[in-house]
Amino acid sequence: MNYDFNTGVELIKLCDEEGIGISEAMIRREVQIGESTREQIIAEMTRDLKVMRESVKKGLTEKVQSVSRLTGGEAMTLYRYADFGPLSGSETCHAAAAAMAVVEVNAAMGRIVAAPTAGASGILPAVLLETGHARGWDDDKLVEGLFCAGAIGMLFAKNATISGAEGGCQAETGVAAAMAAAALVELSGGEPLQCLDAASIAIKNIEGLVCDPVAGLVECPCIKRNAMGAANALLAADMALCGITSLIPFDEVVTSMYSVGREIRPEYRETAKGGLAATPTGKLIAAGIKRMNGRED
Repeated sequence: MNYDFNTGVELIKLCDEEGIGISEAMIRREVQIGESTREQIIAEMTRDLKVMRESVKKGLTEKVQSVSRLTGGEAMTLYRYADFGPLSGSETCHAAAAAMAVVEVNAAMGRIVAAPTAGASGILPAVLLETGHARGWDDDKLVEGLFCAGAIGMLFAKNATISGAEGGCQAETGVAAAMAAAALVELSGGEPLQCLDAASIAIKNIEGLVCDPVAGLVECPCIKRNAMGAANALLAADMALCGITSLIPFDEVVTSMYSVGREIRPEYRETAKGGLAATPTGKLIAAGIKRMNGRED
């Protein structure tokens, strides 16, 4: 049996024929095309989960601060607020805070798992760990979720992009939200096609989102976009689980995202020359960072 797949259609066909979920399909693919055993592959993903958990904990219990001094500590503030009747609901607010925590740790040169990128590294661990805590999911189940998410991320990487420099922030926080939404659906008992519906919905929610980091740093608006990405993933998963489908099939959503990303002007693709980076305040911050680093243009 050939377990390699390159599109959503191929993935669903494989899952249907074998009677397996997306996570199992991804594990079998990795075993077949790689040089590691099933046990080694699962052990590696378990180590990734450990690093994810550590980065969430660090960002929520320590006041990490970026080298630029622009960010740090806001994740802790939001996480504490989540216990006092937030408008978005405690679980969503906790997940959003956890997502911010990871990217704050990244900005402070801490250890994270790029899932799919460093700039979008908070969304997947946040929604899996916070939802897992609320639902009582053990680490074995969470690792399954990571394999499901990995399959979705791979399909975007193969058929579109996961680079903000190439496709805007939709390719980073958007893909991360799609990965997380699909994983949540599988872990909640959803079918493979529902996982793809959730991923499609998550992407469609922010299709066209630009990448405009202030001063060229993965801090503003990246950290807060991870918080929004976590909320996006949770709602997209709920929509798919309740039976709402994506009118546009997954593979076409991927193609559409890539097409839109290529049309985004260069100044809105991680160059720090447009959008928020080009605002008066954004320019002042960039100038201050240059002075701090002993550089004057």
